[in-house]
Amino acid sequence: MDFSFTDEQKLLRDNIVRFARDVLSPGAAERDRNQEFSRDLWRKCGEIGIQGLPVPQQYGGSAVDPLTCAIALEALGYGCRDGGLVFSLCAHLLSCVVPLWQHGNEEQKRRYLPGLCNGELVGVHAITEPGSGSDAFALRTRAEADGDGFRLNGTKTFISNGPVADVVIVFALTDPQKGYHGGVTAFLVERGTAGFSAGRKFDKLGLRSSPIGELVFTNVYVSREAILGGIGGGSRVFGAAMDWERTCLFASHVGAMERLLETAISYARTRSQFKQPIGKFQAVGHRIADMKVQLEAARLLVYQAAWRLEHVRTASMDAAIAKLFVSESLVQSALSTVQVHGGYGFMTEYEVERALRDAIGSTLYSGTSEMQRNIIARWLGL
Repeated sequence: MDFSFTDEQKLLRDNIVRFARDVLSPGAAERDRNQEFSRDLWRKCGEIGIQGLPVPQQYGGSAVDPLTCAIALEALGYGCRDGGLVFSLCAHLLSCVVPLWQHGNEEQKRRYLPGLCNGELVGVHAITEPGSGSDAFALRTRAEADGDGFRLNGTKTFISNGPVADVVIVFALTDPQKGYHGGVTAFLVERGTAGFSAGRKFDKLGLRSSPIGELVFTNVYVSREAILGGIGGGSRVFGAAMDWERTCLFASHVGAMERLLETAISYARTRSQFKQPIGKFQAVGHRIADMKVQLEAARLLVYQAAWRLEHVRTASMDAAIAKLFVSESLVQSALSTVQVHGGYGFMTEYEVERALRDAIGSTLYSGTSEMQRNIIARWLGL
């Protein structure tokens, strides 16, 4: 595997970093404070192709390969200081757009993908329920046959982009006897469908510009044309989406880690104590050296997983390894950056405290660290 950038990848990375710094980062602190999701910035991201990176051009995308997608999202995480916006973009792309592109029929792709790629629509992925988070086998939302379609009943929770969703991929039981494997089906549901509503929006520790909340389905009728990936194919749709999400979402976190490293180095060079820059103290220098090691290891793991998305039958273990390492390294890097800044790191003015708040969730979403270790152990035959 050769991860040297092509000229096209370098140009894409540079353009996204410049766009993120100039257009997306200004006002990030205020949006975080106000828990504001910006539709205007969302559309601007669509204009430069972020929401459709791997999607074929005939559906409005850029048709980049998975590794290039990871490089682009790494650049987004590096250049954009609005962690919530980056997260919403990645959740939309990787857990909604990608599975629709990979598993949708021609009519579904032509109906939804152009708007999802150009920023006109916001897509979400809804599987988590009040009683089933890590335990997908405990799914309770039902889809019962009704004539030529189905009736959906249930509640989803902790749904990223849920309060602003236009298109939802919702997972429901169609055969309780089969359970998660073969008994779960994915459905496409649009905003405004009778019986479908966004419930309460939640306040949260970090990623505050990325809205999260409940979605409620009360006797929602969907036709068979709304089925994504076939009846009983929900686990396959979900699994493929998670491989992409655990790889490419966490590529954006690699970018954030690089930005934190640069922030820590800059501060350690300019802040003096006891008549010398604090970076000269071994305790500080070693902490920053560890951040560099974590960054380089994280990048290689993500690039390897992204490469394998395209070249091997399954990248599930590689994606789990990348997700586990990057998420825990991101938290440590953010904490180290606060520590290097000392008391100033605790103040909102320096913005590193926001990076720490945003980082905490990475060990929870897309499957907790504990679940990633379970996945890895199963692939090892344990």
